[in-house]
Amino acid sequence: MSDRYADYKRLKFDWPEERILRITMDNPGRLNSADAVMHGELVRIWRDIDADPQVNAVIIRGAGEAFSSGGDLDLVKEMTEDFGTLTRVWKEARDLVYNIINCSKPLVSAMQGPAVGAGLVAGLLADISIASRKARIIDGHTRLGVAAGDHAAIVWPLLCGMAKAKYYLMLCEAVSGEEAERIGLVSLCVEEADLQDKALEVARKLAKGSPSALRWTKYALNNWFRMAGPTFDTSLALEFMGFTGPDAREGLASLKEKRRPNFDPNSAI
Repeated sequence: MSDRYADYKRLKFDWPEERILRITMDNPGRLNSADAVMHGELVRIWRDIDADPQVNAVIIRGAGEAFSSGGDLDLVKEMTEDFGTLTRVWKEARDLVYNIINCSKPLVSAMQGPAVGAGLVAGLLADISIASRKARIIDGHTRLGVAAGDHAAIVWPLLCGMAKAKYYLMLCEAVSGEEAERIGLVSLCVEEADLQDKALEVARKLAKGSPSALRWTKYALNNWFRMAGPTFDTSLALEFMGFTGPDAREGLASLKEKRRPNFDPNSAI
């Protein structure tokens, strides 16, 4: 294992085969939620991978039965109360998306169970996204009382069309792996028992392919995302502006109290 990965705490690494690096998001007892540590690590890992000559393909998955369960509520609370935390996480959220897009190495995601939040950014921005049939993909921003920022505006309309994107992003409806494949939100859907093997099979093909051809194809195709950069930047700015308002505080309280939120109908002009 290269020393460049030695100081990661929430991301675990192994090499299932030569030139294939597998990342496992691991936050024990919290369904791999992205706390401050994991959020920061998910930002910088793509630069380390891009600079690693030993990596030709990458797999990202979650530990246990979950892929990722969204943002850690303690971190969200701190964002609503502290401007320094808010601006730091805003920059991380921006860099997370752009670092994945700009990472030259082909990325395969293997999503099972809940797939939410910062982990879902990597799951859906992966070059090949694979979901188990019963995976539950959810963008929960509006349920929390903030605009759908993160990766949503840059990739959902491109993958599944504007009508479906608005339906799922505005209503926070869960998308099963099977439905995600049907609408084009993910590349493939497989049985849960086959998920890890399929991800490795795809990564193996990528690792043995022409590095220049694959990386340059990815670079060219990702210009579709780069063209949507201003849309993404706007969505992220509006999301983080929302964290300073009353709806985010009510959304956070309702999640902690496990009740429906009671948003002020006059909170927006």
